[in-house]
Amino acid sequence: MTSLVWISGASSGIGAALAATVPWRDATVVDISRSGGTPGTEHLPADLADPDAWSLVEAHFLARLAGTDARRAVFVHNAGTLDPMGPAGAVDSRAYATNVLLNAAAPQVLGHAFLKAVADFPGEAQLYLLTSGAATKPYPGWSSYCGGKAGVDHWVRTVGEEQRARAAAGLPACRVVAVAPGVVATPMQEEIRATDPALFPAVTRFRSLHDAGELRDPADAARQLWSLADRDLDHGAVVDLRTL
Repeated sequence: MTSLVWISGASSGIGAALAATVPWRDATVVDISRSGGTPGTEHLPADLADPDAWSLVEAHFLARLAGTDARRAVFVHNAGTLDPMGPAGAVDSRAYATNVLLNAAAPQVLGHAFLKAVADFPGEAQLYLLTSGAATKPYPGWSSYCGGKAGVDHWVRTVGEEQRARAAAGLPACRVVAVAPGVVATPMQEEIRATDPALFPAVTRFRSLHDAGELRDPADAARQLWSLADRDLDHGAVVDLRTL
């Protein structure tokens, strides 16, 4: 075994496409999700909106990497949600809190857990966190999603500085990158297009992109993300696949 790959939310959408296009033929691929069922993957059951699950994922990282003979360890955090869409102060409070936990807290906590697990890993370690143009562009109706993705970007920049310092000190370093895949034809996009404009005024833009055939194929986006593994990216890079 020379590659260990974890993908959160690999049961559908971009996550499933990532699992299907892992470029290393020798890879063991672990799907961290509630439902699982993705062909060719092991399933680690976890509801990543539940903080109790985060320690279980960390324990799994530590156990799988302890004494491993793998030469590469990669974690792609893809799991996320748009629910509930609507103005802050108007949507369901429990659902809003769940959104914040999954989009803002889970990426940081799970990213930390992976970095802890690879702190002494002698091979190549890579951490990719999915972000979005919503990190920099405010979309009314997406306050928690926008806030979560903005947090992902800045967490990556900050942790990138830390990993750069580790590398300069001769310690094992993990390359940490935030990746915006663009507008991809996934179930999340279907959810967006079905939303009432009163809850999400920009819905007309996303409907127009779909009608014009401008949504990216998930497999194309996944393959482009995997191509980053061969690029000389800086620690802490924030990358938009549409501009590569």
